Amino acid sequence: MGEFDLIERFFWRPAGQGPRRAVVGNGDDCAVIAPAPGMHLAISTDTLVEGRHFLSTVDPTRLGHKALAVNLSDLAACGAQPLAFTLALTLPHANEAWLAGFAQGLLALADVHDCELIGGDTTAGPLAIGITVMGEVPAGQTLLRSGARAGDDLWISGWPGLARLALEAFRDTLQPALPTDDFDTARRAMECPEPRVALGLALRGVASAAIDVSDGLLGDLAHLLRRSRVGAAVVLDALPVHPVLGQRPLAQQHDCLLAGGDDYELVFTAPATHRARILALSDSLGLPLTRIGAITATLGLQLLQGELDAWPDDDTPPQPVPNRWTSFDHFKS
Repeated sequence: MGEFDLIERFFWRPAGQGPRRAVVGNGDDCAVIAPAPGMHLAISTDTLVEGRHFLSTVDPTRLGHKALAVNLSDLAACGAQPLAFTLALTLPHANEAWLAGFAQGLLALADVHDCELIGGDTTAGPLAIGITVMGEVPAGQTLLRSGARAGDDLWISGWPGLARLALEAFRDTLQPALPTDDFDTARRAMECPEPRVALGLALRGVASAAIDVSDGLLGDLAHLLRRSRVGAAVVLDALPVHPVLGQRPLAQQHDCLLAGGDDYELVFTAPATHRARILALSDSLGLPLTRIGAITATLGLQLLQGELDAWPDDDTPPQPVPNRWTSFDHFKS
């Protein structure tokens, strides 16, 4: 099977199948898209490399899902509605069964979010997946990393930490080992994350800043704090702990929660006056949204224990942030 046969068989979608929002879509030298009047275009790119971002044993359907999900997560963090994406796929060989599963997972998630595959490239080489995703957001309503202000609440969505727990299970570092059902739960979180697109859209006009968690909660939060030129206090006892993770030793819970990465949850800040609105949003989306701390005028990151609302009157001194909880870096890790 040749390159162009591969594209037409697995990734070409005739008119009437899947989203059709591009003026010129897949099949020409360039795609042409036209954002709606009053909209800005939000663009993000991620690359997944076998052995670095995913295991060779991953189900190709889940891999197709995740490849697009991690990009949609970036749109969610900006409050952008998905519009279209391109796919650059490097393959060691054209395995038809693998391609069928990969395309199924990729395009199923694309249909859920009305996000059209409008072009890309295929080539031979070590397995790598590069996706560039485009979304649209009303002018002036983009969620950025730079909007956090002292006194804002700090929130996180969902159940962070499960993906890291699955990774450690694959590495065979967990003692005792995870029971089968718990491993399946953690593995699904790692291999099939759900991008929080609906949350990102709902946070327009509510959140002051946002970022998605791809490289670890504290590491990604540090990026937001740096851009906003503020600090933060994170209350360890306030972190949301999934029941599967809650059965592990406390030190392991903290490693997974604070430095796990691959969660693709949203960390966001918002004025304290929006607490009731955010809790109502949590109910309407059926998604846990947990207040885990506050933004401070003092630069840096503090880790605290105790009751969330007892700070800053609590006399408990902040804990230092261990180096192992800093952000993942491809060229330092």
